[in-house]
Amino acid sequence: MVGFPRLYAREEVNRSVNFARDTGMDLAVKGAGHNIAGNALCDDGIVVEHDLSAMRSVHVDPEAKTARVEPGVTLADLDHETQAFGLATPVGYNSTTGIAGLTLGGGFGWLSRKHGLTADSLLSADVVTADGELVHASETENEDLFWGLRGGGGNFGIVTSFEFQLHEFGPDILSGLLVYPVEDAADVLREYRTLADDAPDDVVVWCVLRYAPPLPFLPEEWHGKKVIVLAAFYAGEMEDGEEALQPFRDIGSPIVDVVSPHVYEEWQQAFDGLLEPGARNYWKSHNFVEFTDGMIENFVEYIETMPTPLSEIAIAQLCGAINDVPSTETAYPHRDIKYLMNLHTRWEDPAQDEACMAWARELYDAMTPHATGGVYVNFIPERDGAEKLAYGDNFARLVEVKTRYDPENLFSVNQNVQPTGADAGTAADD
Repeated sequence: MVGFPRLYAREEVNRSVNFARDTGMDLAVKGAGHNIAGNALCDDGIVVEHDLSAMRSVHVDPEAKTARVEPGVTLADLDHETQAFGLATPVGYNSTTGIAGLTLGGGFGWLSRKHGLTADSLLSADVVTADGELVHASETENEDLFWGLRGGGGNFGIVTSFEFQLHEFGPDILSGLLVYPVEDAADVLREYRTLADDAPDDVVVWCVLRYAPPLPFLPEEWHGKKVIVLAAFYAGEMEDGEEALQPFRDIGSPIVDVVSPHVYEEWQQAFDGLLEPGARNYWKSHNFVEFTDGMIENFVEYIETMPTPLSEIAIAQLCGAINDVPSTETAYPHRDIKYLMNLHTRWEDPAQDEACMAWARELYDAMTPHATGGVYVNFIPERDGAEKLAYGDNFARLVEVKTRYDPENLFSVNQNVQPTGADAGTAADD
C-alpha cells in the first residue's frame, strides 16, 4: 500500500470547493500535472493541489481483483501495487501520468485492446460535487454521474477515490522496439497496416516517427537521425507472443530488434525519459477508422520537416475491447476507431513557438480528410470549442449531467461542458 487514506485531505477538498463557490473565484484541480493543456492551473483563483497530492493510497483486494485508488496516485504508484499481486488495469503508457485525469478522459494504453479503456474498468468513484457534498457514483448509484465520469473529464466534481476492476497480468511480458531508417517509413507503414488490421487483441503495435534518442541499444551512428519505430507488446502468455509478434518482426530490415522478455512495471516506465519536465509542448490529435495511403504519404512528408529532435508523430493501434462497448454506454464516445494519432511537438527555445505549433497544425490539417472528426479529450491543448469533437453524439447528455451536478459551472477550468443557462466564466474562454 502506498499510504493510508488522508481524511483531512478530503475535508480540505470540500473546503476549497465551498470557498471557490461562495467567493466566485476560479477553481482549478491539479492531480499529477502531466497534461500540457494548462487546465490544472488558473490565475487569480484557487488550485486544489496539495490536498490531492497527499492522497496517494492504493489498496488492492487480490481476492476481489479490485483496487481503491486515491487521486494523487500516478501510474507508477498503481502499477507497483497491483503488480505485487500479478494484477493490472489498463492505464496509460507514461508512468508519471496521474490516474485521475487519465481515467476521467477515458484512458488507453498497452492493455486497452484486451481490456478496454481505463474508464471501462472503473467500478465506482467518490466525488466532491459543486455543492460541497461527497457522493458515491457507480452503475447502481448516481448512475448519470458515473456515466459522465467515464470520459467526461473534470466537469462534474473532484474525485477523491476511484475503484477499479483488476485483471490478471504480468509481471513478465514480451515487448520491445523495432527501429528502422526513416527512408523505409512508407514500406514499413504499409506492411504494418496489413498486419495490424487483422491482429488479435493481445497484439499491440504502435508506430512512432521521430529523431532517434541516444538509446543504449541503438548504434551510436543512428543517434539523432530520423527513424520510424514500431513499439510491440503482447498482452497474453509470453510463449504465445513469440509467434504472434513474429510477423511484425519480419517487416523489412530493422536497425535493431529488441523485442524480448521484460517486466511489465519497467516497460510502463520505458518512455518516461522522453517526457522530462521543463520543455514546451503542443499537441494535435486525430482519430481514424482506417490507415489510408494518404495518411502514409503525409507521415512520410512531414517527418522530413519535423521541427525539433524532441518532437514525434505517434500512432496508437486501438479497437479490440475498446470497440466492444456501445458508444453511448460511457461519456467517451469513440468506439469505432482503429487508430489514434498524437502529434507531440516538443521544444525548449521560446523563439520556436510559432514554427513548432505551425508544423503541428499543418500536419493536423493535412490529416483531417482521413480522420473521423473526433478527438481524444486528453489530447486537446486548447480550450477552443473542441469539446464537441471530443464528445460527439454524447455531448447533449453531458450538458444534462453537467447542469444537474454543476449548474453554475464551478468546474470550468477544463475542456468545458457548459451547463444549460449558466455563464461559462472567463476561465473557460482563455
